[in-house]
Amino acid sequence: MKFFVDTAEIAEIRELAATGLLDGVTTNPSLIAKSGRNILEVIAEICEVVPGPVSAEVAATEYDQMLKEAAVLRKIAPNVAIKVPLTQDGLRTCYALSQEGVMVNVTLCFSAAQALLAAKAGATFISPFVGRLDDIGQNGMDLIADIVQIYANYPAIKTEVLVASIRNPIHLIEAAKMGADVATIPPGVIKQLYGHPLTDEGLATFLVDWAKTGQSIA
Repeated sequence: MKFFVDTAEIAEIRELAATGLLDGVTTNPSLIAKSGRNILEVIAEICEVVPGPVSAEVAATEYDQMLKEAAVLRKIAPNVAIKVPLTQDGLRTCYALSQEGVMVNVTLCFSAAQALLAAKAGATFISPFVGRLDDIGQNGMDLIADIVQIYANYPAIKTEVLVASIRNPIHLIEAAKMGADVATIPPGVIKQLYGHPLTDEGLATFLVDWAKTGQSIA
């Protein structure tokens, strides 16, 4: 499974990239607003740090303007993936861009039917939002299972399932068990993956025992 980080904060991205964990980055208008920076500058800087796909989302909702914004965003770097909403105009934009070989991330997916449409439109990634479905009393992971199963039935589908709106490590593990291709994870959740009380306990014991030897390796 590929790990993307879901943030526009360059310091967080640099920290995680240094571990070798990151395969890409996703951003959205809300994350750009939170950063307080210009979108073109932010995306350019992220693309310099992470060589994998960096999703930059259009703000327009109509086809012609989406294409204009996509033309600006795709010039930033070759690893920019244009992010479009799962609407009729968004899918039309996805199809047009995919025909030119541009990576497209179709976002705000909440049903398997929508995911099938995105694949038909040539999406590179489909982003189903599991956490937001959980928020309204549905099981977001059921959606991932459905999409993975449907895509597996058709070898011609190359769209990767990019699990989004991940709220906790359980979302990630369940998605990996289902065979999802990518998870885009908030920095805080990635850091939760490191921790386990038995790891902490074992390390503390090792350090105490090592101190008793009076040795130094370097």
